[in-house]
Amino acid sequence: MTKVQLAGLLLLASTIGAAHAQNEVFLCVDEHGKREYKNTGMTKGCKKVELPGITTIPAPPKRVAPMTASAKPAAGSPGATGAPADFPKVDNGTQKARDNDRRQILQDEMKAEEQKLANLKREFNNGEPERRGDERNFAKYQERVATMKEDIDRTEKNIEALRREIGNIK
Repeated sequence: MTKVQLAGLLLLASTIGAAHAQNEVFLCVDEHGKREYKNTGMTKGCKKVELPGITTIPAPPKRVAPMTASAKPAAGSPGATGAPADFPKVDNGTQKARDNDRRQILQDEMKAEEQKLANLKREFNNGEPERRGDERNFAKYQERVATMKEDIDRTEKNIEALRREIGNIK
């Protein structure tokens, strides 16, 4: 039994002892060294455990004060948007530079995706790509065609998402 388990059992035993003052707790050790806590000490190898009493203090009642008009954040204040008052501010020039960098990165990604899509469509050949030498089995060829179609669909969705992101930049 680990120390954590032992501490847990002692805590449990102490709460039981506080709840039922007439009950006693005994630590019993068998011939194999196994420790066990019991509420009866009639068996061999048991010793009474002296447990400290538990003092409980009830929590004070929870009082919720209604928000007054003066306590509510104003519409334009930082508290109204959920941002803390000490939240760092960025000037317009810095934000525009960041937006331009982001736009450029997204446009570069979109160009790469469009190039990838053109290559995939060229290889796909309207659903009839060239059969390779290792595809003597028609099922293997169909599996490759299905994978190519999935790649094309995924790339088209990526391009749509990039266009939306670019459109969201101010």
